[in-house]
Amino acid sequence: MENQIKFNLNEMGSSDIRSMHLVIDAWKDLNTNDKDIMYEGTGFNKMSGYVYIALENGISICSNFGQEVEYLVTDFETGEEYFFETFDEALNKSEQINL
Repeated sequence: MENQIKFNLNEMGSSDIRSMHLVIDAWKDLNTNDKDIMYEGTGFNKMSGYVYIALENGISICSNFGQEVEYLVTDFETGEEYFFETFDEALNKSEQINL
């Protein structure tokens, strides 16, 4: 699968662009097996300010306003969202949800 990272820089301010760099760096540091990006799985949410990369494994790498990266896991049955400081924590939660 080909991974494509696309962001519309015209919609982003300087702190959003900093978030973009942080998110890309975090993605780059992942194990190769965890790097598959969902189709059109990158972007910037103008409402929340989050810059994100959504992975095929159900985890999103996100940052807003130039802050540290967080890893987001969503329980699609309940709509509940869980934020973690590390990818491994998010992966463990994702595995628990998808049992």
